[in-house]
Amino acid sequence: MTVENSTQLTNEQITRDLLPQKFGRRGKIWTGVLILICLIGAFAYFLQLKKGLVVTNMRDYVSWGIYISNFVFFVAISLVGSLITAIFRLAKVPWRTPLTRISEMIAVAAITFAALIIIVDMGRPERLLNLFLHGRLQSPIIWDVVVISTYFCISVFLLYVTLLPDIKVLIEAKEKLGQKISRFYRWLGSFWSEDPKHEKIRDRIIHIICIMIIPVAFCIHTVTSWLFATTYRPGWDSTNFGAYFVSGAFLVGAGGVVVAMYIFRKSYRLEKYITDMHFDKMGTLLVLLALLYLYFNINEYLVPAFKMKKSEAVHLNQLFTGEYAPMFWFAILVGMIIPIFILLFKKGRKPLPMFIAGVMVVVGAWFKRYLIVTPTLLHPLLPMHDVPASYHYYFPSWEEWAISIGSLAGALLIITFFARVFPIISIFKTINDQYEVEE
Repeated sequence: MTVENSTQLTNEQITRDLLPQKFGRRGKIWTGVLILICLIGAFAYFLQLKKGLVVTNMRDYVSWGIYISNFVFFVAISLVGSLITAIFRLAKVPWRTPLTRISEMIAVAAITFAALIIIVDMGRPERLLNLFLHGRLQSPIIWDVVVISTYFCISVFLLYVTLLPDIKVLIEAKEKLGQKISRFYRWLGSFWSEDPKHEKIRDRIIHIICIMIIPVAFCIHTVTSWLFATTYRPGWDSTNFGAYFVSGAFLVGAGGVVVAMYIFRKSYRLEKYITDMHFDKMGTLLVLLALLYLYFNINEYLVPAFKMKKSEAVHLNQLFTGEYAPMFWFAILVGMIIPIFILLFKKGRKPLPMFIAGVMVVVGAWFKRYLIVTPTLLHPLLPMHDVPASYHYYFPSWEEWAISIGSLAGALLIITFFARVFPIISIFKTINDQYEVEE
């Protein structure tokens, strides 16, 4: 059952509760802060375009840095669309309804900025066209471009198709929502009707997309891992990287959904729809994913530590006890171990502890991606000789921080605007679920 005490809720009440709401004071402040952060990031990117990548602290050795860390993070969190929507739908998980729209919009926002941050990292955005005109299929970078483009298109289409019945509801509610935005809704979905034939076609399309998106989702993060694993660098030369990346992506995606569930539930008073039961179920899933990712982390570090080749020894010592040790143990403890201990207990799967655990998972995941990229690049196969001192270490410049934080704010801004324009929980599906329960 999706809605607590569902037999006491009328269709009108469900529609009224789930219709998009205008921003209150806190919503306007939140939106204003995000826009300001995005503008600062845009200014920093303008400086980068004007002066070149010299404004960053990336050099010959650390040539990726925080931009690629952000890219891997965005790709990871975008996989939540396939986890919650596709896998849960195909498995006919009965409690998925309040979570699917949230996961779909997180996926679209994340994959959008995953693509944009790659353009930022290129330094010369006009050369992006060369990837399509002169790309070579032997290169994993081309594989990444193909799967990201495919996943973006499928995610947007899946979100749009699932929105169609709700767009019909929004068109009919034009007196409450306003004439201007109603024109936008009519442009999006005025062709949609409640004809059973339309609904049957829509269900078939969603089913096909759900089947398609799962292998594409696995491919996108597997191919991303291959960008690293196809090199001989210590820390990346691993056959475990595909599964390691995918398991971590599912974990951070589920953590992101938990955080969004709590914020939307509190902001829009959706306690009747996003219930304690949903947090309990997601908490159980989060524990499973955290344990799975912890297993792959142990596997990823234990085997090279056992063999302890010289190049791997330098890399592992720097992670475990050296310069990056505080960040490494922070990512492991905060991103996996502490959330596991919180969520193993019934009380830990209540909304507030779940929110705290979800934030810890997401924050730990970002630092984990940073650790995957930077320390390895500082340990090239050939020792550094006769290079400036700045080549021996890397810390992002303020332009890099501004652009990276601006991209995170941009993803949040997409989700914020989406929640203002569309229902974050499907009105159509919630009403249908109620009828199924009553029957």
